[in-house]
Amino acid sequence: MDSLLEFLAIVGTFETLFLIFSIGYAVYLCVTGVLPVLIRLGNGLAKRRIAIFAKADAAASIKSLLLDSKLFKEKNICEVTEANNLEASGNASVYLVYWPDWAEHIDAILSRKPDSCALVVYQPYDKGRIADELLKKLDGKRHTAISNFRGRLLNDIVTSIITTSYEKSSN
Repeated sequence: MDSLLEFLAIVGTFETLFLIFSIGYAVYLCVTGVLPVLIRLGNGLAKRRIAIFAKADAAASIKSLLLDSKLFKEKNICEVTEANNLEASGNASVYLVYWPDWAEHIDAILSRKPDSCALVVYQPYDKGRIADELLKKLDGKRHTAISNFRGRLLNDIVTSIITTSYEKSSN
């Protein structure tokens, strides 16, 4: 009987050590895998600026979409409504372009866009199609996405925020 109790005590010790190791490894995986993504998402939603390139009603509608989602702060959203005012995009880290309003000025936007800045082009399905040569030009730029649906637009913006780096501005 004593030998059985000694055997069970040894097995219990190994099980306890295995459990402690497993919990430690699970915590390590969370801290190195999940936590950095959550921090990046939190910083992105709280601090990253989004420049909306759209005119009049489209700009108001897209801004309303972003604010209604409760993911973005109004102070982090700026509107660029005229081609001669591209510098209004400031130090935005995401460019959101409403294609029907800015198709003629996409070259100016692309030349202004830094490599670390995400570009999301919103081309509603009922407003025509982007020409193949322009699609090729957009595909040649880093961090570029094209959305045809408003729901997909939010997803592309959040994904862009997570996947591009956040650099603190000197402001």
